[in-house]
Amino acid sequence: MKISYNWLQDYLEFDESPEELGAILTEVGLEVEGFEKKQNIAGGLEGIIIGEVISVDKHPNADRLFKTKVNVGRSEYLDIVCGAPNVAAGQKVLVAVPGTVLYPTEGEPFEIKKSKIRGEASEGMICAEDEIGLGTDHDGIMVLDPDVEVGAAASEIFHVTTDYVYDIGLTPNRSDATSHLGVAKDLAAALTIRHGKPYQVKIPDVSAFHPDSIRHDIGVKVSDEKLCPRYTGVTISDLKIGPAPQWIADRLNAIGVRPINNIVDITNFILHELGQPLHAFDLKALKGSQVYVKRLPENTTFTTLDEVERELSADDLMICNAEQEPMCIAGVFGGLESGVTEVTKDIFLESAHFDSVAVRKSSMFHDLRTDAARIYEKGSDPSITKFALQRASLLLKEYAGGVITSEVTDVGITEPPRKTIRLRLPQLSRIIGVEIPEEEVLTILDALDIQVLSRTLDELELAVPTSKADVTREADVIEEILRIHGFDNIPVGGKLTLSLHSGSRDLQLSYQDRISNMLCGMGFTESMALSFSLKDYLPASGDESFVRINNTSNQELEVMRPTMISSALAVVDFNHNRQNRNLRVFEFGRTYRWEDGTYREKQHLALVLSGDEWEGNWIQPNLPSGFYYLKSVVEEVLSSLNIEGYQQTVLDDDEYEYGIVLHRGPIHLVRYGVVDLEHFPEADLRSPVYFADFEWDAILPMIRPQVTIRPVSRYPVVERDLALIISEDITFSEISKEVERQGKGLIKNISLFDVYENEEQLGEGKRSYGIKMLFSDTRKTLSDKEVDVVVEKILKGLSDKYGIYLR
Repeated sequence: MKISYNWLQDYLEFDESPEELGAILTEVGLEVEGFEKKQNIAGGLEGIIIGEVISVDKHPNADRLFKTKVNVGRSEYLDIVCGAPNVAAGQKVLVAVPGTVLYPTEGEPFEIKKSKIRGEASEGMICAEDEIGLGTDHDGIMVLDPDVEVGAAASEIFHVTTDYVYDIGLTPNRSDATSHLGVAKDLAAALTIRHGKPYQVKIPDVSAFHPDSIRHDIGVKVSDEKLCPRYTGVTISDLKIGPAPQWIADRLNAIGVRPINNIVDITNFILHELGQPLHAFDLKALKGSQVYVKRLPENTTFTTLDEVERELSADDLMICNAEQEPMCIAGVFGGLESGVTEVTKDIFLESAHFDSVAVRKSSMFHDLRTDAARIYEKGSDPSITKFALQRASLLLKEYAGGVITSEVTDVGITEPPRKTIRLRLPQLSRIIGVEIPEEEVLTILDALDIQVLSRTLDELELAVPTSKADVTREADVIEEILRIHGFDNIPVGGKLTLSLHSGSRDLQLSYQDRISNMLCGMGFTESMALSFSLKDYLPASGDESFVRINNTSNQELEVMRPTMISSALAVVDFNHNRQNRNLRVFEFGRTYRWEDGTYREKQHLALVLSGDEWEGNWIQPNLPSGFYYLKSVVEEVLSSLNIEGYQQTVLDDDEYEYGIVLHRGPIHLVRYGVVDLEHFPEADLRSPVYFADFEWDAILPMIRPQVTIRPVSRYPVVERDLALIISEDITFSEISKEVERQGKGLIKNISLFDVYENEEQLGEGKRSYGIKMLFSDTRKTLSDKEVDVVVEKILKGLSDKYGIYLR
């Protein structure tokens, strides 16, 4: 946000220099991120002086150049070569002497130096208006009034003004500081405490406001008072479109707002003066003399001022006329058909208070980040809508020749109540860490317009002004007091105390580091996502379990992350949109749910794969990431934590197309599989996403820190392959467990290498599994006969338990 030093002086008298004022702004929480000197004419015409042309002679070596002698008030005349066709003796002109930096209307600044032009010395330049930023004319040099004094500075003749502009890093909660008047109030409070005398803010006087005649009666109907708690408006007629007065143009130029015309400039001036957005409608567009503040059906088309046709969302609050034609997206942007043009004479001026969340949603949905939307989404002040309307009306009367032709229409909460908050003085001292004298506390509260309703020995009941939308709790009031008292005034002790902890190392962090290092070694990258989820990546179900917060910095991020998939899809989408399609990412993070009447916070490890596992070349083709690669990584993670003896079950979860859950009884360790992208309709993803979600809180107690190292067997391994006929409802996991049980410690590995299905050959509901078993004994070499005996036991066990037989 841009704040002008000169503009602040319109409301508050102070002696602080621009540098000193910048330091005070930072101290009260309005951090100055940049500081810039601004002049209404670029360069301030520094180095340009008034000269008089004494003589003009033809250049001996150029037909279109002239040799001139110019008096600039010095003991000797300057020799200047000039190419302007209108140069003549006796003229008063603008002269840039050597060393002057010129700021042309177009192009980069350049420095004037002594030089030779076609062999003749030139000690400066006689300037045209475009060469010094005073206009666009380049047909000849500027010729001044004959009465101007030779040697005078051009900055005095053209009334150059100098301003200093602060770039404030305004935090989302500071709704009270979105304007120059709001910043002036903070400064007044701070200066009152620093100098020990009251500083008063000069509020613009609107007592002269009154209707000049009653020609119009505009009705207003608000369909949803939550979205529009207050709506005010007035008609102004007989306007004459033209440039705004120079002082308003200078104020706007200083903060980077380009002046357009008196009507637009005055509404922009009010926005930056008071923090209240206004909107002017051409009265002709207000058919039926009626304003409707309402929502319109989804996909209704509306052409905005930038000539873009947009399809409205069902959530957009619209300003409509009696024929239900949309004229403006409330608090965001006006319509092309209802806007002020060069032939506009009569307007309906709107000043309203809109719901911050609704404005934020519309602004983000249509990608219209206007100044008005930025103010509304922080929370505008409902108390000043009428005042802002009156202030703008008086300026339009004075500088646009308008007359007020209606009473002020004021619908909704015309006198918004103040919030009441209880402040405990002992709590104030406890939180701040020092005791602020009660007299100073009361002075600060008074300076901030926080009223004391009642007072006991240790407690104050306060009424907070409606401009401070963020002050809702006792802690917020304490912060307000601390800001004005000064953070720098809180003493810092001279001692530094360290608590030495001799206990054991945090095993959780140790295990987390171990897994992080392992995954990084496998080519994964760690991500650190927000604990919030955009709605595009939220599951379609589960609204009741979502944990919502009042996120003033971004209303789109109001749901705490319910699943790790939300972050994973956001990471994949972000990278895919930037042509980074081969992803291996992991994240340690938390999820948040409302379950069984309480908030539940869980720690997770998430893995996500997308794109190719191996990016191929001319020798070897691409190898896409897949389910079994993810499976191998999952098993490697569990193995590195020394976790064994878990069961696996087919995953039944709407968020997955298919997958596996590993568990010990009812305790889930990890779920992994292919994400069902149809379950996340707003996420624009087209390639498969493989995802694993480790329940880290459940895994930690199962980790066996002691690892047993066994020597590699010196004896050979014996292989056996079996082709088994099984029922379709039997899983490989069940078969594997039975094989290991019957193998009595001799089975070192079992794997599935073939699946065959043919109803005609195998029978209905049957399939064939090809399994490979590795037998090994650390004490001796196994004979074929010994292995055959074990295989027979395995086949009998499978037959008795599951009805499995050899193919």
